Amino acid sequence: MFDEIANLHAKCFPEHPWSSDDFRDLKKSGCEIIMSENGFIVYRSVVDEAEIITIGVNPEMQRKGIATAMIGIIENILKNQGVKKIFLEVSSTNIAGQKLYESTGFKNVGLRPKYYNGVDAILMEKQL
Repeated sequence: MFDEIANLHAKCFPEHPWSSDDFRDLKKSGCEIIMSENGFIVYRSVVDEAEIITIGVNPEMQRKGIATAMIGIIENILKNQGVKKIFLEVSSTNIAGQKLYESTGFKNVGLRPKYYNGVDAILMEKQL
């Protein structure tokens, strides 16, 4: 599984691919990973809050609702676990990502200046 998700991550993020060891370490640290043939989402929860660590969809399959569906899946899982709020960070240059998160109910709640190698990160949250 870790090799497959690393290969898919490299397609989604060729400028900063993560290795299978990176995903193995995330899993060991308590993160959950949901993966399909064309997409993945990595998240973690602590008590009543959760964080989306990363989400990716094969570039050839983007704009087909895969990311929206994955967010919906984890929202249902997290609600059943008593989670009340989900957080995430998205690059200020990732307009498509920002639109995805806004379309699924996330709100801009802050900014981390120069978080991604000099690029600002927008902090977003969603109440469940």
